Amino acid sequence: MTTSKLNSREALVGILGNLRAKGQKIAYTSGVFDLLHRGHVEYLQDAKKEADILVVGVNSDSSVKQNKGDFRPICSEQDRAAVIAGLACVDYVFIFSDKNNNENIKLLKPDVYVKAGDYSKEKLSSASIVESYGGRVALVPFAPGYSTTSIIDRVLDGYVAAKSDFIALPPPEKRPAIFLDRDGTLNEHVEYLGDPKKFKMLPGVIEAIKGFNDLGYRVAVITNQPGIGMGYFTLEDFYRVTRELLAPVGKSGARIDKVYFCPHSHAENCTCRKPKAGLVERAVKDLNVDLSQSVMIGDTTVDVETARRAGVKSILLKTGLAGTDKGFDAKPDYTADNILAAFNLVKSELHRK
Repeated sequence: MTTSKLNSREALVGILGNLRAKGQKIAYTSGVFDLLHRGHVEYLQDAKKEADILVVGVNSDSSVKQNKGDFRPICSEQDRAAVIAGLACVDYVFIFSDKNNNENIKLLKPDVYVKAGDYSKEKLSSASIVESYGGRVALVPFAPGYSTTSIIDRVLDGYVAAKSDFIALPPPEKRPAIFLDRDGTLNEHVEYLGDPKKFKMLPGVIEAIKGFNDLGYRVAVITNQPGIGMGYFTLEDFYRVTRELLAPVGKSGARIDKVYFCPHSHAENCTCRKPKAGLVERAVKDLNVDLSQSVMIGDTTVDVETARRAGVKSILLKTGLAGTDKGFDAKPDYTADNILAAFNLVKSELHRK
């Protein structure tokens, strides 16, 4: 019976203590598991291989909303926990609302703490707790090509769009676009920037955006924000930081047509995380972009590789990481000292009148 697998965290302390006394090894992992898919199942099957008993913590509805926004989760915490409990590879399930797994680890003391392979042990706050009592951390790769978000997107793009009844506006005039990275390009680079107080716009940004507007380019921000998916900050935090960018730009009379962001971690293998061109493709559709004259501007090799895959010219800036990320062996078409220098380069060499 799956119901026997569902317990409170406090009850599991005693249950696991008895199992451990009998020589059983305990593995623990956690997640949202909103719309269960093949990637989830294979991950949990691999997690079970790490020990005799697999315990899964399911994030509560309130914690999911904090990280992923008011429209998530799709399924309630009780439903998600029951589905996970129905898997043969899972032995025990509980629901928790903590922001991280520190308290879960302290109470349950698993022999193995399992996390998806896109995390590094150094960034796991619970890793030191596990190792303090002789446990270990196991990083298990997440099967590529699967995510709850991609399922939701397919439903919205297909079924919902087909059933919707609304007045469609004519597409905007076709124009080229300037695709701008955010962190390190428009503002000072801060790892996992979720605090608007730490946002600091770089010099020349507003002048450059206004210049691109005057030349007739659409301006779209294309940014990876894995800190949302990894729980370092919330979707609302991202919006607050974004307002720190949009407010002064709008007040000046300049215009950013749209901000596109990927909230996923690498493990989710979505279609929108740069260097994949998913966000660029969305901008092309939304803004009627002429890619043949468009340009991608950013401070990392990820941005350069994104440009290559999207089929647009690239400008690598010497601000932010200045290409030191070494994520890809991608050569930019041009380099510039900063965003304003990139605008002058576009105006003098790339813009077709």
